[in-house]
Amino acid sequence: MLRVLAVDDEAPALEELLYLLRSDPRIRSAEGATGATDALRLIGGALDAGHDGEQGVDVVFLDIHMAGLTGLDIARLLAGFARPPLIVFVTAHEGFAVQAFDLKAVDYVLKPVRRERLAEAVRRVAEMRGERAPALPETAAGHIPVERGGVTRFLAVADIAYAEAQGDYARLHTDAGSHLVRVPLSTLEDRWRAHGFVRIHRSRLVALARIDELRLDAGSMTVRIGGAELPVSRRHARTLRDQLLRRGGR
Repeated sequence: MLRVLAVDDEAPALEELLYLLRSDPRIRSAEGATGATDALRLIGGALDAGHDGEQGVDVVFLDIHMAGLTGLDIARLLAGFARPPLIVFVTAHEGFAVQAFDLKAVDYVLKPVRRERLAEAVRRVAEMRGERAPALPETAAGHIPVERGGVTRFLAVADIAYAEAQGDYARLHTDAGSHLVRVPLSTLEDRWRAHGFVRIHRSRLVALARIDELRLDAGSMTVRIGGAELPVSRRHARTLRDQLLRRGGR
């Protein structure tokens, strides 16, 4: 049973978020705060009221754009606590995802908040509070679930040109744009080997079929995929070249 604090300086958004959180049976209590001062006061009070060293607030659901300190600022302050609560960002802006993940956020939920998407964030928090590894999105029939604008859809692996690591997340690049998913690159490498993906760098995985050009210049190797030119590390250069040769010989 989780103890939750939701922080948003817009009252209607905060009330809606609290309503959804309180309707989740995994949540013991959910309090609201309209900014950094209220949030820190409530968290401090919960810590003082705790017993047996138990954390008073398990997770904070944070908006990012707020008057005064932003949600990112609050997360940085909370990181200095001896036992900081987990963080889930709830925002209308996708552009802060990388900064959020750098702050070790458990999840990044886009507004307008859907009940099903919020329930998934709560599930991830509950698993982490239980000290179990967070579950990863499952691929099915060559697809992977991605979210944009509060809508989840299934992206065909065949449409992905390459993937880049961003902490415990991966950004998937397609001809139509990119998507951020909560799956480590190493997991995608294992899953997508059968789909013709190969590691070219510790932070990049590419689809062999999407490589337009392999270039050697002064001992450095790069591949071109559409308009992107990606460096190949020396560690992976031979494997990439061998796989391209085998693919070309089919």
